[in-house]
Amino acid sequence: MNRIGNRLAAGGRIDRAQPLGFVFDGRSLAGYQGDTLASALLANGIMLTGRSFKYHRPRGIF
Repeated sequence: MNRIGNRLAAGGRIDRAQPLGFVFDGRSLAGYQGDTLASALLANGIMLTGRSFKYHRPRGIF
């Protein structure tokens, strides 16, 4: 399958005919109807979602 950005070109349960915009951490991003927040963030190249309190280690989507 071909990829568009970090997302597969076809398949899944999202409705590619209905794009949605959202803001995460002050950045305007795009997703689709049916996306979870996690899948939309990963599709936009967002891997880091926070840091640990004690050691400041990066945290991502698990």
